[in-house]
Amino acid sequence: MKALSEMPREAPALAPVPLEEDEVRKRGFPRWAWVVGLLVVAALVVFWRVRASNQADVITYETTPAEARKLTSKVTATGTVAALVTVQVGSQVSGRIQELFVDYNSEVKKGQVIARIDPQLVQAALDRAKANMTASRANLQKARVNADVAKKQAARSRELRAQQFISQSELETAESAAASGQAEVTAAEGSVAQAQAALNEAEVNLKYTTIVSPTDGIVISRSVDVGQTVAASLQAPVLFTIAEDLRKMQINTSVSEADVGKLQPGMKATFNVDAFPGENFQGVIRQIRNEAITVQNVVTYLAILDVPNPDLKLKPGMTANVTIVTQQKDQALSVPNTALRYRPAPAPGAPVQAVQPAANGSRTVYVLRRQEGQRPQPTAVSVRTGMTDGTYTEVVEGELKDGDRVITAANSPASSTSTTPATASPVGGARGGGGMRRGGGPF
Repeated sequence: MKALSEMPREAPALAPVPLEEDEVRKRGFPRWAWVVGLLVVAALVVFWRVRASNQADVITYETTPAEARKLTSKVTATGTVAALVTVQVGSQVSGRIQELFVDYNSEVKKGQVIARIDPQLVQAALDRAKANMTASRANLQKARVNADVAKKQAARSRELRAQQFISQSELETAESAAASGQAEVTAAEGSVAQAQAALNEAEVNLKYTTIVSPTDGIVISRSVDVGQTVAASLQAPVLFTIAEDLRKMQINTSVSEADVGKLQPGMKATFNVDAFPGENFQGVIRQIRNEAITVQNVVTYLAILDVPNPDLKLKPGMTANVTIVTQQKDQALSVPNTALRYRPAPAPGAPVQAVQPAANGSRTVYVLRRQEGQRPQPTAVSVRTGMTDGTYTEVVEGELKDGDRVITAANSPASSTSTTPATASPVGGARGGGGMRRGGGPF
């Protein structure tokens, strides 16, 4: 028994003691807090969906301010540099080139011997012409002697007939012989003239074997070498090309038919060539030719520019990129050309209308303006345009003022593309929505 009493007893179980309210907060959130959190999250989701729906109906306009700027109207074209006068020196006789006295880039004077053709064949033709001339003169002399004898015989026959010593037929025979002798004299004179003409031709051909320069200038082309045979049977072969004066050049420029009406003689032009990049040369329009040149259904006209070349930098055949200033204004109220082409999107189902320029240069642009109590909206403004540089167009008349923001493109909800990179301005659609101008303050 003692052993049992000495064994340790188990401690009695303790009843749970209720926790205080602060201890409950420390252990976790109450149920109502979770409910409030879920409501907040749902409210945020609804808010963002409504905002995204409103932004889907916002039309973003790309605008550019109308402002005074320098406008320069230009006509660009491509031409070829050429000498003012270029003479092709040929040969009128055939033969072998015996000597050459000039080469490329040689300066020559008028009348200077520049080449010689072997004259042996031409000299032989000249000698033959001289022999024919001598024979023709001898035949003429013989014909004159015979004619004189026949004339005297006819005179004696007339005297004898008067005395009835010969018959009438004998007299007629003598007179016929006299007339025949005179005709032979005339024929011999013609033969002498023909021989003289052949002799003159041979002498001229002999002179043509010596090629001389017809003008002062520089040899820019040589087409023959010593020993080469030239044949001038059908056309004169070109031996040399001589430019009269390379210090005065011209540019033959092809101008399109759309630009030729803007050009006038006397207009100044600038151009550059690939041989001297970065260097601009000056020229003046001398002539605009009326001859139309059609290549693959493209019509162009030739404009001739006078160009000084004191340093001899420009060479015949160079390609010139020509720029002609037709009109220029330093302070011209202008708008981008994209603003003249912009038209608001048509209503769903309506046909798209093309941009048609009105008469007298009148055009329509759309300006983003704020009305009282409303958001900025596109407003049509009629203007009359003037010159253009291809990017901007001058506004001559109209209700457009300096600083007005003209619309160049619009990004609708159905399309997010734009035509011109410019300042964008979102404007609320059917369900509203505020708009801020990118890069600036609110409208």
